[in-house]
Amino acid sequence: LAHDGRIDLLICNAAIVISGPAEEFDPEDWRRVIDVNLCGYFNSVKALLPCMLEHGGSIVQINSKSGKRGSAKNSAYAAGKFGGIKAAIKRACESMALDLAPYGIRVNCVCPGNMLDSPLWVNSLYDQYAQNQGLTREQIRAKYMAQSPMGRGCEYDDVCNVVVFLASDLASYMTGQAINVTGGQEMR
Repeated sequence: LAHDGRIDLLICNAAIVISGPAEEFDPEDWRRVIDVNLCGYFNSVKALLPCMLEHGGSIVQINSKSGKRGSAKNSAYAAGKFGGIKAAIKRACESMALDLAPYGIRVNCVCPGNMLDSPLWVNSLYDQYAQNQGLTREQIRAKYMAQSPMGRGCEYDDVCNVVVFLASDLASYMTGQAINVTGGQEMR
């Protein structure tokens, strides 16, 4: 803001994953996941709105395919991501899109599939899921690769290309959308 005098783009990308079966899930872990993944999204938007109301712009939440359908042993993560698209905070993406359209602010979500080569997967999720599902890391990778009709995991470029589009004037008539980048794993 000090450098350019305005803010045209907000990308909300903070998230955490804590997985485990619902019957064993600690309520404090549930609150922590919801606080970061859902409340963090709203708080980020709320903090930057005064900087965007006069000039318009684009808000993009990096969500997840888990925001559109359940995810076994991932109830807190899926609930937080679903809330970012549809449920809580008055149907967050859609409602904010309606509220902010008169100011020229577009609000959209990008819903990536499994980013199997990302540090999150490599350093955490393979081990969490292997333990929760009684499988090896290699079996977990094969399982999630097989879920994508395109036969591969989501890559950073797959997501970045959609974000660049949503941030550009090419998407000037798009708001309130949750766009899948899942290789066909999620199609609604």
